[in-house]
Amino acid sequence: MSPSKIDTLNAFQPVTVASGQTRLLLSEQEVVIRKSGLEFLSLRPLPLWAEVTVDLQSPLARRPLRGSGVVVDCTGDRHTGYTISVLLLGLSAQSQQHLQELALASAT
Repeated sequence: MSPSKIDTLNAFQPVTVASGQTRLLLSEQEVVIRKSGLEFLSLRPLPLWAEVTVDLQSPLARRPLRGSGVVVDCTGDRHTGYTISVLLLGLSAQSQQHLQELALASAT
């Protein structure tokens, strides 16, 4: 799925992804929500297995979904950008359910 085909319902607001010194603030058009994580396009690569922190703000929830995860894929180049896939780990049952709802909302 390309980033231009996501979130037609404005199911979430900007996403912050941080890893070490790198901090990315991504718009809803740049992020694909999956049931176990997220995928986004970045101008900078992130190393595989790098630990990341994600803040996902959704108007469907009072508090942002905060979680930790790891980079499981980073493909691309400096000319076209890098597609980065993050697997979120250790989410509470409530956060996992919310992530799945956002994934369904962005798929429609």
